[in-house]
Amino acid sequence: MNTERQPVEKFNYFLGIITLGVIFCIVWFLWYVFMNPNTVFKLYTPMYGFSLVVMFLTIIVFLTHVIDYHAFLDHSSDQAVSIRRGIGFTLLAFVMMIVVYYLFFWGFIGKFGVAYFSPYSIVASGGIGAELFVARENASTAIIYLCAAFLWLALYWKVGFGSWPWHKLSAGVIAWSRFFAVSFFVILVYAVMFHPHVCYLFYPAQTKAGVEAWWTEMAGTGSAFFSLGLILCALMWVIYSDLLWEGYPWKMFEQNGKGNFGKGFVTFILTFTMGIVILYIMLQVMNYFWDEAFVGGQYTDGPDFRYIHAGEISGFLILAAFIWKNYFNNFPNKGGIWLRSVSRTAICFMVGMLIYWFYYSPLATFFLAKVEGFAQPGDTPLVWTMLFLSIILVQSEFFEGWPLNKQYTGDN
Repeated sequence: MNTERQPVEKFNYFLGIITLGVIFCIVWFLWYVFMNPNTVFKLYTPMYGFSLVVMFLTIIVFLTHVIDYHAFLDHSSDQAVSIRRGIGFTLLAFVMMIVVYYLFFWGFIGKFGVAYFSPYSIVASGGIGAELFVARENASTAIIYLCAAFLWLALYWKVGFGSWPWHKLSAGVIAWSRFFAVSFFVILVYAVMFHPHVCYLFYPAQTKAGVEAWWTEMAGTGSAFFSLGLILCALMWVIYSDLLWEGYPWKMFEQNGKGNFGKGFVTFILTFTMGIVILYIMLQVMNYFWDEAFVGGQYTDGPDFRYIHAGEISGFLILAAFIWKNYFNNFPNKGGIWLRSVSRTAICFMVGMLIYWFYYSPLATFFLAKVEGFAQPGDTPLVWTMLFLSIILVQSEFFEGWPLNKQYTGDN
């Protein structure tokens, strides 16, 4: 989320649309090569490809929003410098994704610590279902959950706390202190909201390693799709308040323009509460169209699907916000902050619904080789959404908005 570049009146909207079209083509090409089940790499299994994409997005957020990697570089208006920097950062993020995914999770944590983070450790442990494909899907699921917790808390921390409580220290101390603080809370969130489900993916269930999902009776399912859907709904409001609301209303709690405990606490409580509210509203809308979900229900009737589908819708809305901020100059830019915020939110909800319509239309069947309809086995819209978000962040962060960077007045 790049909040440093301010909207300007003389934004070239035509160039913004062209750039968005190019980004869409890049996403389609990457999907065709890596994810399409009928072409080259066929990584969309879907959890294996999902975990790789979410890991790549996590690395981008780590570099740009947690350790503020760009803070250690000299900014320049030279387009050649921006392009070289973008290529360098993109390669760095890709290499880090490979290292963290295969060496850290598969080769270290999964081998010497928690077996379910490595498919080879799962296979070696034996038991029913311990064959490579299923093992890889289960290990990928665990990695997805951990990365989802990291994305939520990292983006929330940057919006809520900012550089607090290290704002008087050097940039390096701020960056790495924030990383370790976020990582600590990520472990807690993962242990409570996701680990119980992962332990029950195996037969017999790993009852001594993880408790039975505590949300089962409340949510009607033991699946951590409940937790994932809730986190994505809360994350949507974190991103909307940062991108579309220009940091309000949380800015009102700042002291001397800096984050503090009060701002971080209020931001967390209210965005999480708003996440619960939007999740409830989405579930009620699904009940209206598909009737009540029930335990044991399949496809759209399953409570687990309803929760992950709410998260998928939030993903479409998040994607709409990034598109509107980067390629449509966060229009409108006139009037008071509340009018601008409400207008942008309404627009992005409509854009999100257009993306929703696209994904479930015959067009997506053509572009993505997906199965038609809702709740199809192996259909995970979040993979495409997060791939799209990753490329947008690469262009807006690593390439500093090039070729649209000439439309901005620069960093504040």
